[in-house]
Parts: sequence; C-alpha cells; structure tokens
Amino acid sequence: MSRRNWGVLAMMLLIGVGIFVYALRDINLHVLIQEFNTINWGWMLIAVICICLYLGLEGVVVKIFMKDRYPDFTWKDSFRLPLIEQLFNGITPFSTGGQPAQLVAMIQSGVDGGIASSVLLMKFVVFQAMIVVNFLISLLIGFHYIEEKLHALALLVVFGFTIHLAVIIGLLMVMYWYHFTKKATNLLIKPLALFMKAKRYERIKILLNEKIDSFYQESLKMKREYGKLARVCVVTIAQLFFYYIIPYFILLALGVHHINFIMVVSLHVLIFMVISLFPIPGGAGGAEYSFSVLFASFVNSNTKLILAMLLWRLLTYYFGMFAGIIALIVKPNRVQHRK
Repeated sequence: MSRRNWGVLAMMLLIGVGIFVYALRDINLHVLIQEFNTINWGWMLIAVICICLYLGLEGVVVKIFMKDRYPDFTWKDSFRLPLIEQLFNGITPFSTGGQPAQLVAMIQSGVDGGIASSVLLMKFVVFQAMIVVNFLISLLIGFHYIEEKLHALALLVVFGFTIHLAVIIGLLMVMYWYHFTKKATNLLIKPLALFMKAKRYERIKILLNEKIDSFYQESLKMKREYGKLARVCVVTIAQLFFYYIIPYFILLALGVHHINFIMVVSLHVLIFMVISLFPIPGGAGGAEYSFSVLFASFVNSNTKLILAMLLWRLLTYYFGMFAGIIALIVKPNRVQHRK
C-alpha cells in the first residue's frame, strides 16, 4: 500500500474518532460504561460471526469463478481478496478503490490480467443485481418509515436505487444488445471531447471500449454457465443477508427486545444504499447519522442508541479495514496451471 493510502487510512481513523467523540458529546460516560458492561456477548458474538460470514462468502464467490480458470487458485487467496477490497473501499470515495486493489492482488497471484478483470466484473454485476433485488423488497417494507422520519433521507434512497438500477440496466444492455450499447456509449461520451485534450479523450474512449468488450466476452461464457451463475447468486444473497442482520443482533446484545426483525433488516438495507451515495470514504458521517435517525424508535435510551451505532460501525466498517491490512501482509500463492 502506498504512502498516500496509509495517509488516507490514518485520516479516516481520525475522522472516525472525531465522529465518535462528537456523538458522545451529550452522553454521560458513567452511564455509557454501565450499558457496555451489560452487553450480552453471546449476541455480539453472533454479530461478529455474521460479518465474518459476509466477508467469507465473497471469498466463496471468487473461488467459484476461478475454479474452472485456475484450479490451483487457493482458498487462502480467495478469502484474501474480499478483505483487500474492504480496506481499499474504505479509504476511497464511493468505494472505488476495491476493484483495482483486487485486480492487483490477483495479478500478484499469477492470474492473467484480462481474466482477473473479467472475473471481478462478473462478481460486481451479480453483487449489484442482488443489491437491487434486496432494495426493491426493502423499499416496499421500510420506505414509508424513512419518509416519515426524514424526507431528505428518503430522496437519497430513491436516488441511490436509481443509480444502482441504471448500472444493472447498462450492463444487461452490454450482454444482450452489445453493438447498439457500444455505439450509444461512444455517442454519449462525445461531449467529453469539448472539455479535455484529444489524446486524453481517445485514451478514455479506448479504455471504455475495452471494458465493454471484456465484459461482453465474459457474459457470453456466463450465459452458457447458468449453473455457476445460479450458485453465485445464491451465495451472494446469503452474503448480503448476513450483513443486513448485524444490527438486529447488536440491538439484542444491548437488551433491546421486541423488535421487528424484518423492519430492522429492511432499514439496514436502505442505510447501505445511503452510505454508497456519500463521497467521503466509508460514507463517514452519513452512515452514523442514518443509523442514529432510523433506529432511534427501537431504542428508548440515547446512550444505548449511540453505543449500538458505535458497535455497528466498528463491525461493518473498521473490522473489514483492519482485516484488509492483515490480508495485505499475507503473501499470495502463485498459480501454476490455467485451464
């Protein structure tokens, strides 16, 4: 990891500390310690297991995609990729750093760059598709609650859903209307030539066309491998499910009972959407605010609510980043054979 990335990581940790301190400004520390001492660690352990399963199942997805391309791509390297993704997603705006970091990690393992790019792209497509499915269900269940609580947040959710849906539609168009989509894309980016040098515009155009070609070629393989695609979809749904249920077990750990499981999960799905729209790495500030506002009705103590938010943030954001630092230290195994 470069010096610049280490600097961003340090900055995000400082921002996190600042947000935590700000959240605790009106909290009696003695009461906070009392609440912490009453935590049911059995429920907290389940929450920790859930985040581990979330990360681990993404490793299973990597292994499924790589099995017929590089049979000796190890489970260790499959589990290493999601952790690296978490780290670089956590220190880049809009989580844009995860894909390039995974690509570098796969190339370090001896995987061909083109194959690595295609695998990561297909993984991204399935992940986005499953997110959209989950959002649709959650919008039906929890959107009215958000609209009542905070109208502006509801608008963000709708905007975020529109972006995710547009991405999926664009990718499906590449899969099924390749030539039309390629021509349309080249037409849409033409105005960029007015605002940048010709050489840079051509470089962007070539790169974009290469990405479209790469995805189309990979999609042709995937159309012939419905069984594999179905397995990946099932694993990804399970992966997201374990992530979405984390707040439920955190609330149980803090003694908050008689809560609606479906509503809590639905609200967490929508928070996940809101976080993706904040330009600050990790959605810092927006994530904490969304959690505090949406789960306030479930918790009758402000101290308990803030503690729940801190525990949730530590698990869903910082846990993955620190695990990613460890993954960077682990030396990858080099693949030897390719099918």
